[in-house]
Amino acid sequence: MALAPLFVSVAVAQSSGKSALHVVSLGLLTGAVYFGGTLYWVVGVMTTYGGLPLVVGVLIGVLMVAYVSIYPAMVALLLARAVRTFGVTGVWLAPCFWVAAEWIRSSFGGGFPWVLLGSSQARVTPIVQLASVAGVFGLSWLVALASAAAAAIVLSRRRVHVAGAAGVALLVVSVGVLGALRVREGSLVRSGAPMRIGLIQGNVEQDAKWDPRLGDPIMARQLDLSRQVIANGAALVIWPESSTPFYFEIDAARADPVRRLAAQSRTPFLIGTDEYERTLTGEQLYNSAVLVGPDGRTRSSYRKMLLVPFGEYVPMKRLLFFVGPLVQAVSDFSAGTEPHVFDVDGHHVSVAICYESVFPWIARAFVERGSELLATVTNDAWFDRSSAAYQHFEQGAIRAVEEGRYVVRAANTGISGAVDPYGRSLVETPLFELTAVPVDIRLLSGRTIYSRVGDLMAWLSLAVTAWAVWATRRPKRSVTMT
Repeated sequence: MALAPLFVSVAVAQSSGKSALHVVSLGLLTGAVYFGGTLYWVVGVMTTYGGLPLVVGVLIGVLMVAYVSIYPAMVALLLARAVRTFGVTGVWLAPCFWVAAEWIRSSFGGGFPWVLLGSSQARVTPIVQLASVAGVFGLSWLVALASAAAAAIVLSRRRVHVAGAAGVALLVVSVGVLGALRVREGSLVRSGAPMRIGLIQGNVEQDAKWDPRLGDPIMARQLDLSRQVIANGAALVIWPESSTPFYFEIDAARADPVRRLAAQSRTPFLIGTDEYERTLTGEQLYNSAVLVGPDGRTRSSYRKMLLVPFGEYVPMKRLLFFVGPLVQAVSDFSAGTEPHVFDVDGHHVSVAICYESVFPWIARAFVERGSELLATVTNDAWFDRSSAAYQHFEQGAIRAVEEGRYVVRAANTGISGAVDPYGRSLVETPLFELTAVPVDIRLLSGRTIYSRVGDLMAWLSLAVTAWAVWATRRPKRSVTMT
C-alpha cells in the first residue's frame, strides 16, 4: 500500500486544480521518504572512506536522493495528466508509469537499479516466484498495482473500481498460490549436478586492505580458511572482491601460495583481484575475478562491466570540483566489455562483481552464455553495519528466481551465503565475522520464462506510458472524480 498515498494525493490535487509544481512536489516528497530511508548510508561511505567533510558528504547524499526522487516526480506528473483525461480510471495506469520510471532509472547514465520496488518482495517466497516469469519489474508492477487498487476505491465507490480492486486482490492471491505450488514442486533443487562451494569471508577492514604491513597476514588468513573448506569437500573455492592486497597476475611470488594450494588439492579457485594492464592507449586498471585451475594456473578472467559511481570512478570530475579528496581516494578503474563465463571442470560458472548483482540484465547475459551457477564476489565493508549490506544481499537473491539458478556470494565482511533457485536463503553469515562457509548447490541449465523473454513487463509499461503521453497530450475538459 506504500504508493497509495501518492496516487490519492495526485488525483485529488489534479481534481482541485492544483499546479503542476504542486504535483511534482508530491512526487519529490515520496522520493525523499523512499530514498532517504534506503540510501542514508551514502553519507557514511563518503565521509568515512571518501575522506570528505561531513557537510560535503551530506550534500552528496542529498543530491543523490534528490536525483532519484525525480523519477517518482515523473510518475506523479504522468498520473496527473491521466487523471485529468480519464478521471479515477487514470489511476489504474500508475503501475505502468512506475515501472517505466524504474526502467529508465535502471538504464540512464549507466543505470542505478538500487532498491527497485519489486525488491521489497525478496523475502516473500510465494510472491517472488513471479520474478521467474516477469522479473523484478513484474514484481514492481504487482506491488504498484495493489497501491493503485487501494487508491481507486478510496477515490471512488463506482462498481467498476470496486470490481477492479477485487480483481487485483484475486490476482495477488493467485500469484501467491501459484508461487507456493512452484516452490512446493521443487524440481530445481533436485535437478542438475551437485557441487560443494567454499565461500571465504576474510573480514578485512577497508582501511587495512592496502596496508603493506598487513598483506601477508591477510593472505595467510584466507589461505587457512580455504584449507578448511577444501577439507570439507569444496570443489570450488571463491574469494571475495579485491581479496588480494596485490595484483594477482603480476606479483608471482605472493600469488604462488594460492597456486600451490590449488594444485596440491586439485581444487579450482575464483579470486577477486585487481588487474593492471598497460596498452597503447595507456595504463588500465580493472576490477576482476580470476579463475585458477586445479593445476594452479590461471585459466581466464572476467572484468567488471558496471563500475560504481564515486566508488570506482568519479563521474563529471570537473563539475564536482568540491569532491577533490574523493577523486584522489578513488581508483580510476576501466570497465570490462564481455560477460565472460568460466569453465570449471566442464561446468559453466559466472561471477558478478559487487554492484553488478543488482542488474537483472547482467545475470541474464551470463545465463544466455550457459552459466549454470551465478556467483557474486563483493566487498561490502564500505557499508559498515548499515542496512545497505542487507539490501545488497536481498536484491542479488532475486536473480536466483529470475534465472532459475543457485546464487552463491563471497563477501569480504559479509553477508556471504547462498540462495536456492526459489529465492530461499540457504546460509547467511553475520557481518564482520571471520568465517569460511561450505555450501551445497546444484548446477542448473534450464531457462525460466524471464530468462528467455527478458524485461517484457518493462517494455510493455514503457509502451503504455508512451500511449498515455500521446492520449493526454492536449488539455481536455476535466473529468469528474467519481
